[in-house]
Amino acid sequence: MLKWIDILNFARNGNPEPDQRVEKSETEWKQLLTDEQFAVTRQKGTERPFSSDVCSRFDPGIYACVCCNTLLFDANEKFESGTGWPSFTQPIKENAVAYLKDHTHGMVRVEIVCNTCNAHLGHIFPDGPQPSGLRYCANAVSLKKVEETV
Repeated sequence: MLKWIDILNFARNGNPEPDQRVEKSETEWKQLLTDEQFAVTRQKGTERPFSSDVCSRFDPGIYACVCCNTLLFDANEKFESGTGWPSFTQPIKENAVAYLKDHTHGMVRVEIVCNTCNAHLGHIFPDGPQPSGLRYCANAVSLKKVEETV
């Protein structure tokens, strides 16, 4: 289980190697994604809070990167954070998500990106529920539900 100290170490010292890499040109990404998906995932945008019903849905399943289909989060790790964005306590695998220092908007944060294609997902914070204490705060448009679990 990842803890905040692990996240900080990844952001400072480098992320785990992804299982694979997906690289596309800006034109290729634009052809594959909606305008909003492109703005969020490729240009580090943020969707409006509470703009998606994904926040309030807790049905079983797996969430993948909308850009490259890499499995990112299991719905069993999802919780209601009250922030207006889907929130998770852990990634599906340690190397699914990468962590980058983010000093934009006058804040110091840790950005989360898909470790396979570098799609911007959102940010991570140390104010989630125990035992990890982590809150992976993701843009719903950066995710897609790909698998139901039984």
